[in-house]
Formats: sequence, structure tokens, C-alpha cells
Amino acid sequence: MANGGGGGGGSSGGGGGGGGSSLRMSSNIHANHLSLDASSSSSSSSSSSSSSSSSSSSSVHEPKMDALIIPVTMEVPCDSRGQRMWWAFLASSMVTFFGGLFIILLWRTLKYLWTVCCHCGGKTKEAQKINNGSSQADGTLKPVDEKEEAVAAEVGWMTSVKDWAGVMISAQTLTGRVLVVLVFALSIGALVIYFIDSSNPIESCQNFYKDFTLQIDMAFNVFFLLYFGLRFIAANDKLWFWLEVNSVVDFFTVPPVFVSVYLNRSWLGLRFLRALRLIQFSEILQFLNILKTSNSIKLVNLLSIFISTWLTAAGFIHLVENSGDPWENFQNNQALTYWECVYLLMVTMSTVGYGDVYAKTTLGRLFMVFFILGGLAMFASYVPEIIELIGNRKKYGGSYSAVSGRKHIVVCGHITLESVSNFLKDFLHKDRDDVNVEIVFLHNISPNLELEALFKRHFTQVEFYQGSVLNPHDLARVKIESADACLILANKYCADPDAEDASNIMRVISIKNYHPKIRIITQMLQYHNKAHLLNIPSWNWKEGDDAICLAELKLGFIAQSCLAQGLSTMLANLFSMRSFIKIEEDTWQKYYLEGVSNEMYTEYLSSAFVGLSFPTVCELCFVKLKLLMIAIEYKSANRESRILINPGNHLKIQEGTLGFFIASDAKEVKRAFFYCKACHDDITDPKRIKKCGCKRLIYFEDEQPSTLSPKKKQRNGGMRNSPNSSPKLMRHDPLLIPGNDQIDNMDSNVKKYDSTGMFHWCAAKEIEKVILTRSEAAMTVLSGHVVVCIFGDVSSALIGLRNLVMPLRASNFHYHELKHIVFVGSIEYLKREWETLHNFPKVSILPGTPLSRADLRAVNINLCDMCVILSANQNNIDDTSLQDKECILASLNIKSMQFDDSIGVLQANSQGFTPPGMDRSSPDNSPVHGMLRQPSITTGVNIPIITELVNDTNVQFLDQDDDDDPDTELYLTQPFACGTAFAVSVLDSLMSATYFNDNILTLIRTLVTGGATPELEALIAEENALRGGYSTPQTLANRDRCRVAQLALLDGPFADLGDGGCYGDLFCKALKTYNMLCFGIYRLRDAHLSTPSQCTKRYVITNPPYEFELVPTDLIFCLMQFDHNAGQSRASLSHSSHSSQSSSKKSSSVHSIPSTANRQNRPKSRESRDKQKYVQEERL
Repeated sequence: MANGGGGGGGSSGGGGGGGGSSLRMSSNIHANHLSLDASSSSSSSSSSSSSSSSSSSSSVHEPKMDALIIPVTMEVPCDSRGQRMWWAFLASSMVTFFGGLFIILLWRTLKYLWTVCCHCGGKTKEAQKINNGSSQADGTLKPVDEKEEAVAAEVGWMTSVKDWAGVMISAQTLTGRVLVVLVFALSIGALVIYFIDSSNPIESCQNFYKDFTLQIDMAFNVFFLLYFGLRFIAANDKLWFWLEVNSVVDFFTVPPVFVSVYLNRSWLGLRFLRALRLIQFSEILQFLNILKTSNSIKLVNLLSIFISTWLTAAGFIHLVENSGDPWENFQNNQALTYWECVYLLMVTMSTVGYGDVYAKTTLGRLFMVFFILGGLAMFASYVPEIIELIGNRKKYGGSYSAVSGRKHIVVCGHITLESVSNFLKDFLHKDRDDVNVEIVFLHNISPNLELEALFKRHFTQVEFYQGSVLNPHDLARVKIESADACLILANKYCADPDAEDASNIMRVISIKNYHPKIRIITQMLQYHNKAHLLNIPSWNWKEGDDAICLAELKLGFIAQSCLAQGLSTMLANLFSMRSFIKIEEDTWQKYYLEGVSNEMYTEYLSSAFVGLSFPTVCELCFVKLKLLMIAIEYKSANRESRILINPGNHLKIQEGTLGFFIASDAKEVKRAFFYCKACHDDITDPKRIKKCGCKRLIYFEDEQPSTLSPKKKQRNGGMRNSPNSSPKLMRHDPLLIPGNDQIDNMDSNVKKYDSTGMFHWCAAKEIEKVILTRSEAAMTVLSGHVVVCIFGDVSSALIGLRNLVMPLRASNFHYHELKHIVFVGSIEYLKREWETLHNFPKVSILPGTPLSRADLRAVNINLCDMCVILSANQNNIDDTSLQDKECILASLNIKSMQFDDSIGVLQANSQGFTPPGMDRSSPDNSPVHGMLRQPSITTGVNIPIITELVNDTNVQFLDQDDDDDPDTELYLTQPFACGTAFAVSVLDSLMSATYFNDNILTLIRTLVTGGATPELEALIAEENALRGGYSTPQTLANRDRCRVAQLALLDGPFADLGDGGCYGDLFCKALKTYNMLCFGIYRLRDAHLSTPSQCTKRYVITNPPYEFELVPTDLIFCLMQFDHNAGQSRASLSHSSHSSQSSSKKSSSVHSIPSTANRQNRPKSRESRDKQKYVQEERL
């Protein structure tokens, strides 16, 4: 090659025969396309090979193909003349493609002709067989059969090979999946080699034995060739196989590699077509089980198509622009790198077109014209869809990573800002000490901005993941198998409670199916739906599975308020975690909030209490440890565990007894566990009671390793998994032996109680027999009864009134103590509820409406012990402020009523209560003095009312004279503190309380349901009604259980303590003398004021301290024992019917202790009138 020629020399000349200095490749790709002109040909006459073809003068305007040369080196003597041979590479691909296509078409044509000929010949032979005889036919059949067997054998062999090849290339087997993934990986490897080689000239001489990338590319293509053969064998339609994209890619990439080895030269050519293999990327990921969702598959598909088209088009532009147009003798080429071409294609597709890089060749521009049409359409459709898919990708779609040494729970179901905030406020309360539990929320809807902000505020303990518990994949994401528990929240305000319960039951089924051992605590709205949980095989309440039925507990709380007004507020505050709010002023809020700070805790009792009776331990805890113990857990090796509330002095405590305490802090409850008589007997400050080193305590700790730090039994095994922690209680109760009255009750022909002995029972009655007209109700002269005002119609959801009646029909009441229940409401609705009520005695129905004053006067609402206002239509209204309109209107209607004083004398139908153990016959031995007479009610404000609310903020409308702010929390409002309002939202705290201590729910249910047990629930699930049973010693023994009552201080044996006495003295006296356990006060709101006209409203004080001063008008909440002898005579035990809203008036569960002398001096006419009224009640 001439040095400094006008053709563009960049290379130095050599000696004769081309054996001079070696030619160096220029880094500029344009150096590959040198041409010889006239001046360069004359100056290079000494060159041996190049001058022979250009000795005559030639012009640049007359280009010739053979005048083009490529750089030649001595190490790679691919061509002595240096001519380009791109056509050889392209021809190998074209010949392979069209040659194979021609062979396939020729084969199909011949096969078609052969089939036609054979078909015609077959018809001729068949005609000959019909014409010939059977003997000739037998002679000709044999060779035909042999031929058919040979053809069948050949077809079978070919089919087997074809099936084998199909299995090898499919992803149905492990070998097929490995092969498919390997082919894709090698294709990407070949594409990477192309990216590397794209920095070299388009065509250059390469030595196969020295070029490492060419050797790798050769190995890859040999594998592609073998895989192509497998695909060809497995293809059913060879023609379509030959024309598909992957086959075309192989045609234009595999043969040129073999040509490169033969010619010792390399040509980039169409190797960029390997980028089309990226289209199969989503299939590969599906084979590897990486892509599972439709959105992810679609996203990967769009990305792979877009990127593969982009890279392939860039490769074509790179080829034609660096080569030039063939008809221009490749003189109009330009030097562009591959990545510049990628940039050019992107700005072209996006219609930006900066103009800094553009196509110069005609082929390049022609390609760009068509590419703009397709590329612009693809860019405009694919890119927005890709962005949308990425934008719609779940923000909370990750997986939970468990932290070593830290438990986590999964919360699902109804996840809203209200439900989550209420749950977190109680679960993460500071009074729970160190809550080393992480909360994982799982919901199928992403949180809104407010809920997201709430999660961020608790980011150290809360995580949210989007998904469904019905999807096993989502359960695996939140590590449900290692979770400590799963909590399912319900929508308390849904329009269809049964549908909501069905959804939660399905969640339980899904979770239990995925991991049967997981502990589940779920909220249920309807009591009858709890039976469906028993159908789940892995549901086991003994292992911690609990269903918190909101209707059961809500109506149970309300029922207990009928027996002791204000108890619903006290119990709701006990299992809710509330911080202490200190108020300096001497107001009712100060004492109320001091009680609100108390909660329910459990702790194992110290060995110092072993051998002591329950009242003795209870008194010691209250006086010395400043703790109120109300119950213990009884559990033996051969009996189921049960909770005994105030069991009495017949019970002796043994090792490992679990006690239930009311205290303001978990640290205070530890005193019961650390107490040592030797070390702490002389300590007066309970805060100094700490862990000591006595042998007794050490021994107890060794025996009970799980109780070293039980706190509130925070899910660390607890009683359920500790067989050695079962308390062994010795019962020496003579009352358990049936007395004369109990033996008299054992009548084999009379069923007075249900089969469990827990509730009063009667034969089923038709609803027509209990319906009262307005005149009949007025003539009955009802008094000391419970009026239930209910709003509902034929389409309303059922409330479950059985849960309201059952606690009022508990068997620990004697029959004459049962309060008559009168329902006032729509008869159509009550007919739907009656199936669950027809086995309870003393129930009547007045069809009407609670808004009718005539109906209310007919049932003597001014003489009732409690008026309950319920609504079944609350969840059918979208506006939350109007959900409670019926209940609020009914409450205001009753409060505005006025009554005549002429019937006030009827209130004296009841007398007082004499605690067990007091001498009723001798007035000399009785410490009581006189009987309390009750004035009549002249205004509806003094009628005891409890109203159910759905929306907490509507409580402001119940009392028009209070000063509650609309934003005040429910528990701080006056109606709730007074026990006249109850909202289902207060039950939300039971979820976290049950998780930390699974005995709390059992205790609450024992207190409020009147004795409902899991066995009773299983029985109701079978028959949907209580079953009557004959009285036996075992069933009658079930009556021996505590009940809640209110004790009056205005008169009776505690009257001396009522005027300035200490609450602690009252506590000890009641406990020692009558086995009555006091736990709260129901005080007049303005008792601390010395004004003559005090307000009749009362409020609740929970667990007051020992030195708390009492006033005469106080009513004391107490747990009283069952009196076996009270049923012998109605005169020995009766209830006073009066309103606790009055300063001198107490509800029917308020018990005074009258003297026998006063009772004997009662006028005969009064006794006759009481007797007539009692007969009327018995008839009802």
C-alpha cells in the first residue's frame, strides 16, 4: 500500500512482494475502507500484490468491488490482496435459509404427490380385492400386512425420537429447564461478545487459534447448532419452525462463524440478532418460578420486547453506517460506535432528534424511515404501560424479616385508621412495660396517607404488607409459621354482620390450613357464628385460640349493669390500658380517673400464701401489698382449668396458684410473687417489697421456672404450657353437699335449670303467650323489672338478645330474685329473636315502639330497675352522626317524662338483702336497724338508663347539662363514667389484653355472661337453644358461684362506716364477716359538695385505696357468695326496687340489711299486696 496516497493512507508501505513492514490496524474504523486512486497506484508500483491490479490509471469516480481491501498482516494471511469478503458470510446464511426452505417445500410437494398417488392406488387395490375371491385375497393380504407393520415400526421409531427431542427442549422436566436456561444464557453471552467485538472494524483478519473471543463464540454456536437440531426434530410443522424468529436468528448467526474459521477473518454482520433472544426472558423467569403474578410477567414482557428491538435496530444501523452503501463502493460510510447507535435510536423513538448523530448512508436512512413508524408507535404504547406497571407495583409488597430474639404477631381483617390506632394505643401502652413484640399488619388495600403516617410514627414496632391472608404466598411473606399469634379485627360498623363474620371465619380457615399450630384471636360480631369456628379441626381454645364475640360481651356488660349499675364502665376500664391523669381539684373527675388507671393483671402467688384461705390472702394483699385480688385459676391434672371468682374461706391456696389482680401497674403486681413473710412482714411501704434470697422463694422459682418474670403473663409459655404450674386447691365446702333445699330441688319430673346447671330454664313457650297488650301490661303493675327498648324491623340484623337475657337468668340467682324482663319493640323483629329466648322464664313482650310514651307508661318504666335502649338499625346509615339517632331520641324522650306520685307506694315491693351467715331470726343478734323506704320517681331523669351507642362522639347528645367537649374520649365523658352509656368500641382493648394474658378474656366472660363455658357453646351450636336438664348434685353445685351486687351504706351493718369511715375498714369487715369482696364505689357526682340540692347522677370509682373516705350515699360494688338458704323463704331475701340516680334511692341490686323486727311489724295489708303481686309475676 502506498505511503501518503490520496486515497487516504494511514498505513506505511512495505517492500517488494508484500513482505515489508506489517500493516498496523488503525483505531479509526474508517481506515478499513481504503480505496486506490490513480496517484496511489503509480506510487505503489513496487508493491507486489496491490500494484498488479491498479497499474493502469483509474479514477475514484470509477469504483470497483475488487479494489476494496482490508488490513492484512503477516500473522493472519487471510487474503494477500486484502479484499473484503462480507458477501461470503452473508451468502452462507442466505444459502442455509433458502436452501432449507426449498428442501422443506420440495419434501412437502413430493409427500403430497405420493399421498395422492397412494390414495388412488389404494382405491384400485381395494376394488380388486372386492372382485377377487377369498382365496386370492388371503394370498395377497400377507405381504400387505408385513409392509404395514414395517411402516408402523418406522413411524413408532420416529415418534419416539420426536417425543424425546420435545421433552429435551421443553421446560416440563428438570433437564428441559436446564437446557432452556442454558441456551438463553449462552445467547446473552454471544450478545456480550458482539458488544466487545463491535469496537473492532466491521471486517478484519482474525486467527482462530489466537483469537480467544472467536473461540468462545465458536463453542457457543456449536451448542446453538445442536439445540437447533433438537428443535427441528421436535417441531410438528417444519415450515413454520423454519420461519420463526429464533430459527432466523440461528441462520444469520451460526453459519458465519464457521465461515470465519475457514477464511481466517471476522465480520460483525448480523450477530446483533442475538438480542432478539431477550424476548424469551419472561419465559425463562417463569420456568425458574421467579415470576408468578400477571403484572410482573407483563412488565418483563414489555421491557424485554422494548430492549431487544432497541438493541437489534442499533446493531443494524451500526453495520450499515460503518460499512457504507454497496452501490457507492462503501465510500459514504461513517465511524459510529455501537453505543452511539443505541443513543441515536433512542432519540429517534422519543421524537427528540437532537441531530448530533444521524444516518448518512442510504440504507441507514431508509431503515430509519420505517423504524420511526414502528419505533414511535412502540415507544408511545410500551413506555407509558411500563411506567404504569412500575407505578402500580405494590409499595408494601416485600417480605418480613424476622429479628432474632424478638417475637412478632400478624394483624389482619378490618384495617382502618380507627381500628389500627385503637389497637396500637392499647397494645403499645407504657403500662405494659417492655413490649418486645413487632406488629405486622397484612391487608389487601394499601394504606391511605393518614394510616401511612400512623405506621411511620411507630416504625420501630410496626410494619405493613399488602396482601391477603387467603393467599398462602402472602402468609409466607409475613412468616405466619413463626408468628407468636395472629389477630383478626372485625368491622363493627358493617351493614351485614353475618357476612363480616363469614369473612373472618374464612381467614381463620386459611391461616389454620397454612399453619395449624398458630394461635388465633379473632373478633366475631354475632354470637351464633362462633359455632362455625368449632368446625375447624385445628381450632383449639385450650391452646390459646379465642373468639371475642362483641355482641356477647356488649350485651353481657349491659346485663350486668341491670344488676349493678355502672359495672359496665368499671369492667371496660379494667381491661383497657389507660394512663393516670392527675387532677388537683377536688372534683368527681379526680376520683374517677384515679380508678381508671387500674387494670387487670395476673401473677403467681408467693409460697408465703400457701395454706391460707382465699379471704385471708385477699385481705393481706389489699392491706399490706396494696393489691386487690379478685380471683384465682383452678387447674388440676385430671380436670379442666377454670377461674374461681372470690371462692370463699373454704379454699386453701397451694403452690403455683395464679391470682387475678386489679392494680395500676404491672410492677405492683410482682409484690404478690416476691412477698416473703420472713423478710417483708414488718415492711409498711409496699414499694420496698422486692425479690429476696430466702430459700422458700428460691425453691419456688426452681419449681416454677416460667414465673421468674411473668409480668402480665406476656405470651412466654405461661400456664398453658407449664404442667407443673397447675394450682392444687383443696375445697372443704360443706355447702357443696346438697342441703335440704337442694335435695328438694332434685325432682326427677321437673326441669328448672339447663343441662349444665348454669341458667334458669323453662319449657319452650309460644310467643303469643308472652305478648302483652297495653292494658294488660298496665294491669300487671310491673315493678323492679328490666325494660328493654329495642329498635328493629323484619329486615334488621339480629342483635342476639339471648346474650342479654342469659346473665339475668344465671342459676346463682334464686327464682324469686330474677328480674322480670319486658321487651318493647317491633313484634316482627322480636319474632325472629324469640327462638333463642323461649326457654327463659319471666320474659314478656309489649309490641310497640320505645318512642311511644303510652307504651312506656304501660310497662311502668318509672318503677323499673333498669331501662336498656338498643337498636338493630345502627349500621344501615352512612352518616355516622345519625347512626345512634333512635337510641338518643328514646333516651331523651324517657328523661323528659313526668310521673304521678300516687303510685309511689308500689315501689316498696322489695326489701333488703341479708348476707349469708347473718342471723335472720333473732333481732337481738342482728346488727341491722330499720328498713329503708324509697320515694317514688316523679321525673324521667331519675330513671336508671343505659344506652348503647355506635359512634363514640354521639355521647355528647345524651346529657344536655354536661360540659363534655365533642373531642373528648369516650371514657372521659360523664355518661360513660356514670354508666348510662356504653359503646362497642371499648371492647377493642380486649384483643391486646387477650394476647398478653389469655386468662383475662375467660375472667371477663365469667363475670359478664353469667357462666357461659366452651362446653355450653358447643351445646348451643348443636341445637341453637338451651336444653333442659334434671337437677343433680353436680349441676346444683354449679350454682355455687359469685355474682356482682351493690351494697348500700345508708343503712345496715355497714352504716357506721358510711359516715366518714375508711374504705379499707369496710373492705376487711365485709370480707371477714360475709365473704363479700368489695372492689369499687358508685358515688353521687356531687357528694363532695355540701349543697342541699345535689345532682342524682353517680359515677364509678374503681379500687379506691384503703384510706379512702366513705359517704353515707355510696353504693359499694361487691362480689357476694351464693346463699343456699335464701331460697327457702321469699321473705328471707328480696330486692329493693329503686333508682340509683337518687341520693336515697338504690337499684334493685343494691342490697340493704333490714332487721327482723321491722319486718315482723310490717302491716298485714302490705304483705297481702306483695303476695298478690308475686303471684302475678309467677304467672308471667
